Amino acid sequence: MIYLIVSLLVLGVIAAIMGLLSYNKDGSSSVIMVDNSSCATCNGDNPKCEQECMMEAATKDIVYFDDEELDSFSGRKAADYSDDEAEQFREVVYTMRQQEVKEWTRSLTLRGIELPDQVKDEVFLLIDGSS
Repeated sequence: MIYLIVSLLVLGVIAAIMGLLSYNKDGSSSVIMVDNSSCATCNGDNPKCEQECMMEAATKDIVYFDDEELDSFSGRKAADYSDDEAEQFREVVYTMRQQEVKEWTRSLTLRGIELPDQVKDEVFLLIDGSS
């Protein structure tokens, strides 16, 4: 019985010491807060969130936005598009809802399609406007 009481006292002292050591010099706690953000809440401010969402998206089926014709541009560099080809991307992006543009760009990335340089500024403005 004495061993049980002594053990509980020692455990209490250790817990108290650990509790005191978990505070910084300024009095703030050093407890690590778990970030419960999901890909639905990624807004572009956190590159780690964007990277994790891209990795998560890579494991899922590719979502098409009625843009299968753009698959013919897979493997092309952003600077290699003609103005007529860039217009095909513009037609697709302006027929979708603004909230879908970010996911559409992920879809293009997963399909190996680079956005034409002529369209990038417009697409990024649409993405920034939906955040």
